[in-house]
This record gives sequence, structure tokens and C-alpha cells, in this order.
Amino acid sequence: MSQILSTPLPLPCGVTLPNRLTKAAMSEGIANAANHATPRLETLYGHWARSGAGLLLSGNIQVDPWHLERPGNVVLEDESGLGALRAMTRAARSGGAHIWAQLSHTGRQVDSAINPAPLAPSSVEIDVVRGAGFSFAPPGAMTEAQIHHAIAQFARSATLARAAGFDGVQLHAAHGYLFSQFLSPLSNRRTDDWGGSLENRARLLLMTVAAVRQAVGPDFPIGIKLNASDFQKGGFTNAECLTLVAWLNGSSLDLLELSGGSLEQPKQVGASMKDEGEDARPQSTRQREAYFIDFARSARTTATMPVMVTGGFRTRAGMIAALEGEELDMIGLGRPLIAAPLTPARLLSGEIEVAPMPEAGLGLFHLLGWFNTQIERLADGLAPDLTLDGDQAVAIFQARERQVMADLLAQRARRAA
Repeated sequence: MSQILSTPLPLPCGVTLPNRLTKAAMSEGIANAANHATPRLETLYGHWARSGAGLLLSGNIQVDPWHLERPGNVVLEDESGLGALRAMTRAARSGGAHIWAQLSHTGRQVDSAINPAPLAPSSVEIDVVRGAGFSFAPPGAMTEAQIHHAIAQFARSATLARAAGFDGVQLHAAHGYLFSQFLSPLSNRRTDDWGGSLENRARLLLMTVAAVRQAVGPDFPIGIKLNASDFQKGGFTNAECLTLVAWLNGSSLDLLELSGGSLEQPKQVGASMKDEGEDARPQSTRQREAYFIDFARSARTTATMPVMVTGGFRTRAGMIAALEGEELDMIGLGRPLIAAPLTPARLLSGEIEVAPMPEAGLGLFHLLGWFNTQIERLADGLAPDLTLDGDQAVAIFQARERQVMADLLAQRARRAA
């Protein structure tokens, strides 16, 4: 029986990850109204500490309190929340796993109730499915000073993450967030040094990696979550991704996670709403188990750092084949660790051959509510409720989000008074 899933993975910075399975980043939404970590987050990561995964990636930790992916995000901008985060990282590390902070800036992709005047590379609104519950205000184009401020925010947050007990950081440059917006010609219409050519569109990401490395030192892992493609006509392409990967080879990056899509084109959950452009895959290749494995193979031939893929892996045989075939170095698992937190340990031991797939019985618009409701249960110390109806889960989730939003806005009003 192959032991490759259990094989440690050395990183360029000198750190070694215990095995080849990662708990992928999944938004938790369990911060308090001050956007600090809570005891419920400590409980949640206590579950995942025992999962068997060698690496745990946090959900979106924002570098800017006005650019939240959702109202319950943790924000890491100063030392005020470090004590609570240290409790969370202690819990996460209690089973031997490493815990990395996923650092993010939403750019234009922030609810208008949180920020009615978001910043983005250009004044281009998000083109999302109407009636899906999204409300985004038109963004303002960032000034040169605001761009450099964002770079400094990431460096500061990375420094604070190390102080909070995280073992590394991952910069979120996928799924339509700020770095992704700069990389895409659809959202980046700038004509200065930050737009136009790929070299200019990638400048923000490359400068941020350099700033973060300078801030945290040579021995602290830095990863990036990057779209293999936006899968959207006129967007960031796979050919551009491969060029960017070659540039990242000289950046001291430790782990490259490949994903794809955005709110406009949700390929990260296996859905497609728009013309996929030049990176649309023929039907004959769409039967592969993982969404982005074909693109990872090309990236890995270019990359000098380890490559990870999240999205779609469910069978132990498929994971082993991808690793032994040298298509990638690390497997990211998300939803299975919500439905069954011990999934990685059971895959590593050979106890199971297939990870849970509760999403198979859910509609596309049930996924967010159902899985977030299960995260809430884990944070409350409860087992997942796999019998939960999709419509019921969405109702629970939406009511919860409305309350968290109300708490956030009330906290801001008190501070402003």
C-alpha cells in the first residue's frame, strides 16, 4: 500500500510539513463584532487539529477592516486581538499540524453594508448573478498611495500572524479578491504601472510577497492561492498563470495552491456561469476527479516550489495517483473536513477509500448555507448534522449572517459615537 500521502513535504524555507493532506481554507464567519477570534474558533480548530491533516489553512483573515468577505471575518491589523488568536493557534497545533493564516483583501468584493465605497484596481463593478443575495457598491480606483498602503497592510498582518502563533501565511490571490482583481484585465483597466501588461498587473502581488518575506524573515513559510485561470473570457488566463509562476520562482515562495474562478464565475465549486474563454476544457477532460489537476500538471513543470490543488479530490486512489504521477505535491480538502473532520486521518490509515461527498445531494445555491451551518455546529462542539435539509440550512445561515452583520454595524456605530 502506497505511503505517499503520509510522506513529509520539505518547503524551500526549511520547514517540513508532516504529510501531504491540507485542510483547505474555508471562511468560518465566527469572529466577534470587533473582528477578533473567539472561543468558538478555538473549539472549531480543536476539531481540525485531530483531523490528521498536516497543514491547516485558516479561512479569510482580512488585512483591512473595511474590506471583509463577510461580517464575521477575523481582521489582523494590530495587536488588539492577538490573545484570542493565540488560543486558536494553540488549539490548531495541539495535534501536530501546522496552521497558516490565509491573508486577504477583498477589494471590490465586499458587501455594500460593510463598505459603500470599496477600493479596487479600477472603477469596474462586479457582474454577479442577479437575485443571489449579493450587494456590492461601485468601487473606486486605488491611488498609488493606497496600493502601497495595501502592500504594507499585508506585511504588517503577516508579522502579527507570526506573533499570534501561526506557522506560516498564505496570500489569497484567487477567487476575485484584490490580487486577483489586479491580475485580471476585466477588472484592471489601469494605464499606469499597475495595469496593462501582465508584468504590471502582477506587480502588486510580487511586491507584496517581497514585503511579507522581508517582514517575517527567511524561515517562515509563505504560500499563495492563485487562480490557474479565471475561466472567464477576457480574464486572467492559464498561459498568464504559467508566466507568473515562473516569476514567482524567484520570490522565495514556499507553496503554490492552484484554484480558479470567482463570484462571477464560480469554478471553485465546479460551476460555470459565463463563457470560459480560451481555458475551457473539452468534455473528455472534465471527468478528472479534481477540478484543476490538468492545469496543476503544467504549473508543476514550471514551479520550483511545491504545488497544491484544492477542489474535487474525493478518492484515496485519485490522490495517490496525482502525487505519484508528480502532478502536484499537496492535496487540499475542504468540504469533507466539515462533514467528517477525521477524514484525513482515515485516508492516511487506509480506513476509507472515498471521502464524504454530502454536496452530491445539494443544489448549487444550498452549498454555502449547508456547509456554513455545519461549521457553526462544529464551533459549538456539536457533530455535523448530515440529515439537515438544504433549504433549512440556507434559512439558518441567512438568519445568522443577518445577526452577525447587525452586530458588526452596531459595534462600528458605538465606536464612531
